[in-house]
Amino acid sequence: MKQKTLLVKNALKIAVMDGAGTEISGGDIYIEGPRIVKTGKNLRVKAMETVDARGCVAVPGLVNTHHHLYQTLTRNLPGAQDSKLFDWLVYLYEIWRHIDGESVHASARAGLAELLLSGCTTSSDHLYLFPGGASANLIDAEIEAARELGIRFHPCRGSMSRGKSAGGLPPDDVVQTEDEIMRDCERLVNKYHDRGRFAMTRIALAPCSPFSVTPELLKLTAQAARKWDVRMHTHLAETKDENDYCLKTLGMRPLEYMRSSGWLEDGRSWFAHCVHLNPAESRLMAKTRAGVAHCPSSNMRLGSGIAPVNMYLRHGVAVSLGVDGSASNDCNDMPGEARNAMLCARVKDGAGAMSARQALRLATIGGARVLGRDDIGSLEPGMAADIALFDVSGLDFAGAQSDPVAALMFCGTSHRARHVIVNGKIAVKDGRLAKLDERRIAAAQNKAAAKLYRKAGLTPA
Repeated sequence: MKQKTLLVKNALKIAVMDGAGTEISGGDIYIEGPRIVKTGKNLRVKAMETVDARGCVAVPGLVNTHHHLYQTLTRNLPGAQDSKLFDWLVYLYEIWRHIDGESVHASARAGLAELLLSGCTTSSDHLYLFPGGASANLIDAEIEAARELGIRFHPCRGSMSRGKSAGGLPPDDVVQTEDEIMRDCERLVNKYHDRGRFAMTRIALAPCSPFSVTPELLKLTAQAARKWDVRMHTHLAETKDENDYCLKTLGMRPLEYMRSSGWLEDGRSWFAHCVHLNPAESRLMAKTRAGVAHCPSSNMRLGSGIAPVNMYLRHGVAVSLGVDGSASNDCNDMPGEARNAMLCARVKDGAGAMSARQALRLATIGGARVLGRDDIGSLEPGMAADIALFDVSGLDFAGAQSDPVAALMFCGTSHRARHVIVNGKIAVKDGRLAKLDERRIAAAQNKAAAKLYRKAGLTPA
């Protein structure tokens, strides 16, 4: 069967995101099937379909490396609006303990749709909450939602094995035994994990955090990840409270604890937040090829601090961006996350600490590196045809044409992409989802959220 061909034509600027920092004015991108074949000006090729990119900046599809999609059900709840992390968790666990397959599917579809509309073509997710002690195919429901939308997806099979009765934070009825967790992890890897180039679905193993799982589970996860050749993910050093907890209960800081559990042996781990690591720990991260998912919006929202991203980059640590759960960020906006990363770096280290292009690199090639992928993150020939096109011809970009690429970070009142292509297929066209109706997605999400609140005995203001 002949592969579909697609030509992106006349982009105002193409930011390739290669090692040389190549940018092409008035450029074209020619695609065959899932891959980019050519980039350049005035390409003399014939394609089955053409996308008019006049007035648009083309960037590689953005990559989100940390999220909790189910949390889109509890955005902006009054009872958690002004809480720090541990208090926020304790309050919301009592609501999240009522999630089910229907609500997980609705929330995944809503969160992934919002990400896709913001130019995100690859997203991970960290689902670690399994009410009733059973998996109930919750990860499967998320994968189904991703496939409906056509977004590249890295679901992380999360887990919690230490409930309140054992000194943890979560209620006992949302944790599972090590055997239950590892059986479902193996099932998901065997059923869904695709190791091939341009894979649309890959599974990772993801215990929730050092304070919600047993040491045995961390070690079992590391052993299984090596056996099954998959990546590992967890939260780490998000708050000072977490560091204090680990020192008090484990006798070591969070990163040292992860090293003692086998998580820093072979470069397959990435950690969310890493707000409170020191220079020696940063060098250890670089040496062991561990990655960071930087979540500036969530860290500001919860008052957790500002991660030392420039230190990580200076030491050679792979750094990416994550929008984090939509109850600690309250939106799924990848350009907004990149902008906040740029601004936070400047607050911490000065006006020259991070440029607009450096922020875009974190959101693209940085994400690819952290997820262990060499087929996404840039617009070079041979790479996956994952492309986000942002229209900079409108009023909110007027006067910014001297540098339209940087304008994506400095300007704009909306971060909605004009067109988004994933694996060579149009997923967003003229600012609208190509496959699903976003109004129906929103209605289903609101219905699922209202049902969840009723179950939890909550009446939001």
